[in-house]
Amino acid sequence: MSDASTPIRTPSLVTSGDGGPNLDLQDEGQSGDPSAFRGLGYEPDGVDNGAYDPSAFQGLDFYRIDDLLTDDEKAHRDRVRAYVTEAVLPVIEQHAQALTFPMATARDLASMGVIGPTIPTEYGGLGASSVTYGLMMQEVERADSGLRSFCSVMGSLVMYPIYTYGSEEQKRHWLPRLATAEAIGCFALTEPNVGSNPGAMQTRAVRDGDDYILTGHKRWSTNASIADVAVVWAKDDEGEVRGFLVETDLRGVSTPRIMDKWSLRAAVTSEVVLDEVRVPASAMLPNVKGLKGPLSCLTQARYGIAWGVIGAALSCYDAALQHTTSRVQFGKPIAGFQLVQNHIADMLAEITKAQLVGWRLGRMKDEGTMRPAHVSLAKRDNVRTALAVARQSRQLLGGNGVLGIYPVMRHMANLESVVTYEGTDEVHTLVLGMEATGINAFS
Repeated sequence: MSDASTPIRTPSLVTSGDGGPNLDLQDEGQSGDPSAFRGLGYEPDGVDNGAYDPSAFQGLDFYRIDDLLTDDEKAHRDRVRAYVTEAVLPVIEQHAQALTFPMATARDLASMGVIGPTIPTEYGGLGASSVTYGLMMQEVERADSGLRSFCSVMGSLVMYPIYTYGSEEQKRHWLPRLATAEAIGCFALTEPNVGSNPGAMQTRAVRDGDDYILTGHKRWSTNASIADVAVVWAKDDEGEVRGFLVETDLRGVSTPRIMDKWSLRAAVTSEVVLDEVRVPASAMLPNVKGLKGPLSCLTQARYGIAWGVIGAALSCYDAALQHTTSRVQFGKPIAGFQLVQNHIADMLAEITKAQLVGWRLGRMKDEGTMRPAHVSLAKRDNVRTALAVARQSRQLLGGNGVLGIYPVMRHMANLESVVTYEGTDEVHTLVLGMEATGINAFS
């Protein structure tokens, strides 16, 4: 079990005697200390011709979407936006470079209701609208996709299944603690040999009297190395997929951290290894069986992603706009050249369309008319938009675009993970193709 003062064990990549990679464990504070990284990268000396000030961020609202939001939704967004600008943007690049997770920031966000905001207040949530949740994810991902991943996993992949499928005892025990980040949760579905086809999972839960024995290996689990509880999906004796709340300090549970990554570096990405882990039958989520359980959780998470990536796009657009309107070449700001304005116009249009998709999807979600295919369209196309905006922004920044003093390259690298997780672009394309034609192309 972890708290603010408890060190976590994280693997660092070292070289073994035979020249191959080996994992050695070192202690690292939960929030990490990226300060040692300062001075190792490029620090601007003031002579660059071009300006970028993250604190000068202004949201893009070309189609007056604010007019479609309630006062409460705007207030929550603006509160998170101000916090991200003032407290997160100055440090997030250092965390990403140093492969550390900003735990103190995560707990601040939890205190603002960002973790599971749609959960009813009696269980620690805000009882907020789905659009409020989306706007919060947008602002968090404006800082970093890894930080938004932490929030998405906690709210959509841990709190949602406990609230929707858990017993009253499970809800009372876990939800209020998760909402404040007193307890950290992770989601364990993907396996080394099982990705887009979760029905082929190899993790097993074998009944033994009043207990279950869980054995298996999960991969790409955000938060696992710092988690107190894992929502583990496994097949029981009848071959039915069931969910279990597995406390990570149980004998047989290990959560090695994945360090060798160029994306989501400010997030904790891990494996979950279950070596004959004994849990009581009361650890099972009693109110769901089959793939409906994990897939419904993924629908919730994909919804948050569809909003979150708008924030990454807004960050890149803002950096490109500030740079091109202040960078002077050939006697005038480069924003005055037609080819540059073509990029700016494309970004403005695509972000506006993504915002409208997010808003409409949120309203449908609250009305109960949203279907998984609707979420597939939003996740697929909004991530595509964010990637395109990041790449266009990098191009407009020239060589400066690869520097850490701008957020663009970090967003671009993060989005290469986002386009894959919670359903690849190709999987969502097939979902939409089946929706349009009625023909299943998966098999």
